[in-house]
Amino acid sequence: MTPQSIQPPADEGNTAFTSLLTTTDWNAEWMRLQDFRRSADNAAFWDKRAPSFGSKDAPSPYILRFIELMDPAPGSTLLDMGCGNGGLAVPLAQAGHKVVAADFSRGMLDVLEQEAAAKGVTKRITPVHMSWSDDWNAHGVGENCVDYAFASRSIATRDLEESLMKLNRAARKRCFCTLCTGASPRSDSRLLQELGLGDAIGRDYLYAFNILALKGFKPELTYIVSKRYDSWSSFEEALESLTRMVDSAATPLGQDRRRQALDLLPGWLERELVENADAGKLDDHGEEQKSLTLSQPREISWAFISWSAH
Repeated sequence: MTPQSIQPPADEGNTAFTSLLTTTDWNAEWMRLQDFRRSADNAAFWDKRAPSFGSKDAPSPYILRFIELMDPAPGSTLLDMGCGNGGLAVPLAQAGHKVVAADFSRGMLDVLEQEAAAKGVTKRITPVHMSWSDDWNAHGVGENCVDYAFASRSIATRDLEESLMKLNRAARKRCFCTLCTGASPRSDSRLLQELGLGDAIGRDYLYAFNILALKGFKPELTYIVSKRYDSWSSFEEALESLTRMVDSAATPLGQDRRRQALDLLPGWLERELVENADAGKLDDHGEEQKSLTLSQPREISWAFISWSAH
């Protein structure tokens, strides 16, 4: 039998193929998503929360993994944008690096300065009261001012491309950021999937990756995964908490879908809520665990994106 050659598809008017991957304006789509998703971050809100965000004596597994992946050369200079309470800035300073620690929350910077003093690294950390939208030059954060620039779980900005390029401009060597790979860190991806809301799980990191790639960078990608063990004192308390999780889905829900999901939630919770064998022990946040928990811990996955600055 003579092999048949593969024939091209029938002519349909010679319509050219258009790749949405390379022609979609990912930053414009990101901005539209932010318009629906949430109000702009409020510095006053974080000022109020700052006192409860005191750093622990030992960095968390997330912090340790972030530093391991970043792997800065000895004695480097770094920009920690959205530094919060210094969870990364303080251990990096303890390791001998010099850190410009920037945040728009004065309250968070106050906590960072207390932590730096307690750890004896005040001289290695320069706090800067600055937001993503500010003129960074006016705050002394100019072009090529540090070896490395990074944003750990802190790019909650409307203009993602501008934020990434500000990091890039500040760094001489490399840039790093982490963004969610699935549901909001306040949500449970498994819960959303089983309530029929799988498409409401966000993919924030893909926007950053695509923006960087289409601007000519070669972003590298790996993951930092952690588990959260939520606990509650009663079924009612758990139901209220998980209702908030549904409402914080990464992609906003319409009222009909929200109502349908919440109708399913009590039955799901009755199946999944179990006695907490670790009740009374302290969790990763230093809080005492309560009597009830879910049969499986909540998994939080962060995409660690890095690229060479230019």
